[in-house]
Amino acid sequence: MQLDDLSLFDRITERRATGSLKWARYENRDILPMWVADMDFPSPAPILDAIRHRLDHGVLGYSVATPDVSEAVLKYLLEQHSVRADASWLTWLPGMVPALALCAAISGDSGDSGDAVMTCTPVYPPFLKAHRDAGRELITVPLAIDDSGRHTFDFDAMEHAVTPRTRLLILCSPHNPVGRVWSRSELEGIAAFCERHDLLLCSDEIHCDLLLEPDAAPHTTALRLPDALHRRLIVLMAASKTYNVAGLGLAFAIIPDASLRRRFQAAKNTFVAETNPLSFAATAAAYNHCEPWRLALTRYLRGNRDRLAAFLAERCPLVRMPHIEATYLAWLDVRSLGLEHPAAHFEAHGLALNNGADFGAPGFVRLNFGCPRLTLEEGLSRFATALP
Repeated sequence: MQLDDLSLFDRITERRATGSLKWARYENRDILPMWVADMDFPSPAPILDAIRHRLDHGVLGYSVATPDVSEAVLKYLLEQHSVRADASWLTWLPGMVPALALCAAISGDSGDSGDAVMTCTPVYPPFLKAHRDAGRELITVPLAIDDSGRHTFDFDAMEHAVTPRTRLLILCSPHNPVGRVWSRSELEGIAAFCERHDLLLCSDEIHCDLLLEPDAAPHTTALRLPDALHRRLIVLMAASKTYNVAGLGLAFAIIPDASLRRRFQAAKNTFVAETNPLSFAATAAAYNHCEPWRLALTRYLRGNRDRLAAFLAERCPLVRMPHIEATYLAWLDVRSLGLEHPAAHFEAHGLALNNGADFGAPGFVRLNFGCPRLTLEEGLSRFATALP
């Protein structure tokens, strides 16, 4: 089955006065929100039907994953990522951010503030905070830009920055905010780095199904790297970003090594809450029934990306945007505009964007193009009006 009609993504859904985090911040102001990673598309019908069916039961108590949910995830891993996993590898979580904190918590010795967590910037802001509750130090290494203008890892800088007390590397794959889908060779370099320095690797792959060029830039999950990595590997995934169900709060960790998995689960049981029963129903429906919708979504997002790139080339060529291989997030270098506070400047002109400083990169902004084309056009118009 193929979903050929992309017009369903053109439909405008009114989100004001619905408790939407994205829209409520500007509820009484003429500001278009294109910031937080939350699309303006309704979730696919099979997910909504599954939630209604679960509600019909009437009891919404504390919940655990039923076998059909685990089976849906295992089937998804096999069919989409060529990974033959076992249900015992799965640990369910009420979101990705708590998982990052758990990874920091189980790296190194309990309460030892000398241990460190490494990540590469710019990066999703919670990566820069995950170390705090665990009492770890944070080491950040800027991504490099190669001769083709693509972001990549600066392995020389990583070698200089790593210390004997570094315990964990947190990887964003595909990358938020620069939109890279890391090549297998790049990821093999990351695996070798972790082996060489005896680091745990937490691979956040929440955007792995939002591939805009799946043939030219296919995703390689860290689970498909050499088996020797499995003893130090935690992979994080979720249906939340792809199917726009982040508000239901569900992610899952895939941990092949039993000893590492026990440590992770013990930390989870200490301070992480149970998961939403509706989220299990949504996740199973997403992986069992929504592949045609996902493929249609990525085609629509590819069109939005291309429209944004064409707009920038024509109207504001001084603003640089790396080629986006995945996600619905555009990373814009606006340093050439000479703005002291870029995000505040655009907000003052009616357009809410993420502040690059929060990602470790002042002078940049992040724009969410996961929206109907009409909304995107309005955002581009406001962007042009804001240009100094």
